[in-house]
Amino acid sequence: MQRYTRLLTNKYLLAGIFFLVWLLFFDQRDIFQQFQRRKELKELEAKKAFYQKEIEQSGRALSDLQSNPAAIEKYARERYLMKRDGEDLFILDDSASVNNK
Repeated sequence: MQRYTRLLTNKYLLAGIFFLVWLLFFDQRDIFQQFQRRKELKELEAKKAFYQKEIEQSGRALSDLQSNPAAIEKYARERYLMKRDGEDLFILDDSASVNNK
């Protein structure tokens, strides 16, 4: 019993425990902030990987459009609804049938 009281009255041990508790819970960068920042970092890294993948795909599509005339024609037909002379173009809109259900 006397040994425990000596440990509890040791000023260095008490100062160390106080310092540890202060750092874990009351400091500006406490343990809860660290977990939150780590979570944010993982989310940002996932977004970075997604956008890098999108940039690579856009780069491949751009190089294909710059070098392949068939790709240019396909892009113009799909995006800008262009057509050749003598062709008929039919545009089907699915949004009306979805709203009626």
